[in-house]
Amino acid sequence: MIELRKFTRGDFSGLIGWIRSPALLYQWAGTIFTFPLTVFQLENYLHEAEVTEASRLIFTVEDSLSKKRIGHIELNSIDRKNRSACICRVLVGPETLRGKGIGQEMIRKILDIGFKELDLHRIELNVFDFNTSAIACYEKAGFIREGLHRDVRKIGNEYWSLYRMSMLQDEWEKSKLSDGK
Repeated sequence: MIELRKFTRGDFSGLIGWIRSPALLYQWAGTIFTFPLTVFQLENYLHEAEVTEASRLIFTVEDSLSKKRIGHIELNSIDRKNRSACICRVLVGPETLRGKGIGQEMIRKILDIGFKELDLHRIELNVFDFNTSAIACYEKAGFIREGLHRDVRKIGNEYWSLYRMSMLQDEWEKSKLSDGK
C-alpha cells in the first residue's frame, strides 16, 4: 500500500538521487529540468505548486508501512474552468521496486484526487512509445490511447515519439464500479 503526500523540500535529495542520467531525467521530466537535477531547480518547481489555486499538485509517494519515499507523481496543467489536467512526472524511484504494481497504485490514487476531489472531467498523460511497461500500467488503469505524436522530442541524435492517452470522469466511475470500489 502507498500514500501520496505533498512534495516538500525534504524530498529533494531522494528525488535527485533517483535521476542518474540525462535520458532518465528527460524521460521523466521533459524539458523543465536540466541534468544534473539540482536543489535550485526543484525550489523553482515546488514554488509553482505553493501558490493558491496552483495549476500543479506535486506528490511524494510513500510506502504506507515504512513511510519510506518510493516515488513521485504530479497532476499538472490543472484547468478548473474546463475541468481537465495532465498526469506527469511519474516515477517509481528505487529500481528494485519497479514492476511490482506500485505505478498502478500511484495512478489510481492520482485519479481519485483528480476526479473525486477536484471534480475533473478529463485527465490526460503523455508517455514515450518505448515505455511499454508504463503504457500497460496506464491502459490497465483505464486510459485510452488517443494518438501517436511521432518524433516530437529530441535527445542526443535520436527522436522520441509519444502517445497521448486520456480518461474521462465517467470512464473512471465505470472502472471504479467494475473494481468493486
